[in-house]
Amino acid sequence: MSDALKHECGIAFIRLLKPLEYYKEKYGSAFYGVNKMYLMMEKQHNRGQDGAGFASIKLDTDPGERYISRVRSCESQPIQDIFAQINDRINKELDENPEYAYDVDLQKKNIPYIGEVLLGHVRYGTFGKNSVESVHPFLRQNNWMHRNLIVAGNFNMTNNDVLFDNLVRLGQHPKDKVDTVTVMEKIGHFLDSEVAKLYKKLKKEGFNKNEASPQIADRLNVAKILKKSSRDWDGGYAMAGMLGHGDAFVLRDPAGIRPAYYYKDDEVVVVASERPVIQTVFNVAFEDVMELDPGKAIIIKKNGETSINRIMDSLERKACSFERIYFSRGSDAEIYEERKELGRLLMPQVLEEINHDTVNTVFSFIPNTAETSFYGMVEAAQDELNKQKNETILSEKDTLTDERLSEILSSRLRTEKIAIKDAKLRTFITEDSSRDDLVAHVYDVTYGVVRKEDNLVIIDDSIVRGTTLKKSIIKMMDRLKPKKIVIVSSAPQIRYPDCYGIDMARLEGLIAFQAALELLKENGNYDLVEKVYEKCKAQENLADAEVQNFVKEIYDGFSDQEVSDKISELLSDTSVKSTVKIIYQTVGNLHKACPKNLGDWYFTGNYPTAGGNRVVNKAFINFYEGKNERAY
Repeated sequence: MSDALKHECGIAFIRLLKPLEYYKEKYGSAFYGVNKMYLMMEKQHNRGQDGAGFASIKLDTDPGERYISRVRSCESQPIQDIFAQINDRINKELDENPEYAYDVDLQKKNIPYIGEVLLGHVRYGTFGKNSVESVHPFLRQNNWMHRNLIVAGNFNMTNNDVLFDNLVRLGQHPKDKVDTVTVMEKIGHFLDSEVAKLYKKLKKEGFNKNEASPQIADRLNVAKILKKSSRDWDGGYAMAGMLGHGDAFVLRDPAGIRPAYYYKDDEVVVVASERPVIQTVFNVAFEDVMELDPGKAIIIKKNGETSINRIMDSLERKACSFERIYFSRGSDAEIYEERKELGRLLMPQVLEEINHDTVNTVFSFIPNTAETSFYGMVEAAQDELNKQKNETILSEKDTLTDERLSEILSSRLRTEKIAIKDAKLRTFITEDSSRDDLVAHVYDVTYGVVRKEDNLVIIDDSIVRGTTLKKSIIKMMDRLKPKKIVIVSSAPQIRYPDCYGIDMARLEGLIAFQAALELLKENGNYDLVEKVYEKCKAQENLADAEVQNFVKEIYDGFSDQEVSDKISELLSDTSVKSTVKIIYQTVGNLHKACPKNLGDWYFTGNYPTAGGNRVVNKAFINFYEGKNERAY
């Protein structure tokens, strides 16, 4: 995506089901789990580069021995930083104690980070400061082993104020109001409650305090704790947690907004945010990696017993379509085909825009993540070119010479690498015009491949704010002096903010919203803005389930084409000599290409949870009142 857009987070979980000695014998190292975790996190670094964290738990340690280790970083290369710290610590212990190298029991007892239960996280910050205190996993400590809680997730809650108030009503005093804290403390509250109930029961059965502890760990009902904890949650999430004694879980939201995949054999249980991560790191087939169903949790008890439990009733499945368009790596077999299909389905609109003139058209893509959709678009363009060849041959069959036939058949589709992104420029000059001049040079262009009679078709993943297009890409493309520049978005128009983990919280930043406002002004209907504001304000004190998305009314009077045409105007200015046209994917074709991921609220305003409508209305209120703040 040409616009900078922070998004998502990634989780990685590993439970080793055999003793560490087993991995030492089979794979040559008791650090097998740590090594695999490094690979899983690196394979998901696309999901988060603001921070990374790792935590591990050792099973069956003696009192006085450290059994929880955690390391976090928000350095410029956080994954490398945390594993450099881990590696340095391990090497230091081995250098100072050579006897550890040959004894797995000594390694486990004395070297941190080596454990049977491991949790990793990569973070993109959509809210809060980018400090190490904001980096997952989060730790809730207690002297009772089973009351220690470690949590990391890919999530955002729409109703964090409600969750915070609920904790206060429970008598708690949360240290912060962010959803990472409210979620962890809610789980922690019901964990404490369940432990207390079990101890009371065990005491009646005749167990003393020391004897009760392992019994509590064995009998603890993790599914019950999750059911109580998540009762009021509204958001998208894939939530992972570990308890100090070794139980662990990963829970997915009931609409399936955020992704989670798992794999299990007799050696490991693995969970990650993306399927290919597990396939690559553990060398397993596509069909061996399962998707965790919405509203369910995979729970791994300390004894290794693994189950899939229904925690919440499923909502209509609305898995995030942006995962397929852009966020997830395209190495997933399904996602690769879906992205190609997104490109194919755009071709009829492109052909109409270029008058079916494939001979005088150059096709390209920007940025590199749009390359797969580009392949699909080019395949469809090649089909069109072949059709044109056939029609020409049939129309000229009575006069066709060998030379003319060779000329027709030699016609090729013109595809070029037009734009190349330079190293990220530092906008160290704050004065606007100077900064804009720097931004305009983020991309370099390939000269000499576009003629003045050519159309230049560039496909992008999506167009969110349009800033990079306007200030850099279109101006750079215009230097090539094409007849027409056609920017093609494989995603539909982004009209509404996201509230489930993607950094699209402000309406006025969306180029589609800006276009709709301009159309209202031109049509003399701008008073609709105030009417929508009043409707949104009237709902501020309603329960989420009663709130409607009135922001849809801003777009209701215009066709998709009218909005696209206005965006084309907004993204080009008088300095651009070429004609500029913007083409967007239709929502119908998006669903056709990505049939399993129908979450489309950023395009349609149809939010999958009740809290989404409240968030979009709040975003509109903030826009109208001139408040530069988030809606959640």
